[in-house]
Amino acid sequence: MSSFLVAVNAVVPFLIYISFGYGVRRSGLADEAFLGRLNQLVFKAFFPILMFNNLYKIETGFTLNPKLVVFAVAGILILQAVLLLTVPRLVRENPRRGVIIQAIYRSNFVLFGIPLTASIYGAGGTTLASMMIAIVIPIYNVTAVFILELFRGGKPRPAVLLKNVCTNPLILGAAAGFVAFILGLRLPACVEKPVGQFADLTTPLALFVLGGTMHFSSIRGNARYLVPALAVKLVLLPAVIFALALALGFDSLERFVLFTMFATPIAASSYSMAENMGGDGELAGEFVVLSTAVSVITIFLWVFVLREMGLVG
Repeated sequence: MSSFLVAVNAVVPFLIYISFGYGVRRSGLADEAFLGRLNQLVFKAFFPILMFNNLYKIETGFTLNPKLVVFAVAGILILQAVLLLTVPRLVRENPRRGVIIQAIYRSNFVLFGIPLTASIYGAGGTTLASMMIAIVIPIYNVTAVFILELFRGGKPRPAVLLKNVCTNPLILGAAAGFVAFILGLRLPACVEKPVGQFADLTTPLALFVLGGTMHFSSIRGNARYLVPALAVKLVLLPAVIFALALALGFDSLERFVLFTMFATPIAASSYSMAENMGGDGELAGEFVVLSTAVSVITIFLWVFVLREMGLVG
């Protein structure tokens, strides 16, 4: 029961943000034209602040097991390479290719990793999860920009692809945060506080917009993409990653952190990025909503089984 409550408490806020946006649109308080402009604002103004803040907050001098870092980064990059080779063979439309690839490899680790780890391992677990978030999230976002640009349409020239990536708002925000971290720059308290508050506002606002632009009538038509991709994302991939982590001798906490990296639902930012970078925004939104809802069950079952087998906790 405790595992189920952890999963519910982690997921329900996301569903509330989405439902609120849907209700606001249905009530007529906001139309889709307004929500479309708001979505552009979130992508171009709020997500860069979030990216900056994620890197700016990294504590100097923190240490991690190098083997853990290599495994996590290599796991993401190898998975992306496999998806880049297989998804285009199975899916014809470019706008859907990038969205499906992003849906499978990219998780909401930043908002699910800490509460899930804390529920089982306490404060010591949250420290490791926070450190891994600082490494993994920039990789998620930077590679997502490359992948979505690659499938924006046709075969883009390398110079155009590089220009679009370098001028992407998320990349610019991450670059500014990386410079601040490397140089040890600290913002004045009167600036640091609103930056953090804007960063905290980003995900709820993105999910609000997602809910306001959702049309559930299209889910049935997209089921042939949604069902297999979510099965890989929430069932097959966590099983493979956990088995590899166990075979490579990672301790219980490290195994669980790696598990949460790959088993948690799809990141809300994947919708905003797809919508603003030529991807199938409707499909991306459905991935976020459905993975968030289904993860209440899958996370509970995973945690229950792994604890019963004595592999975590």
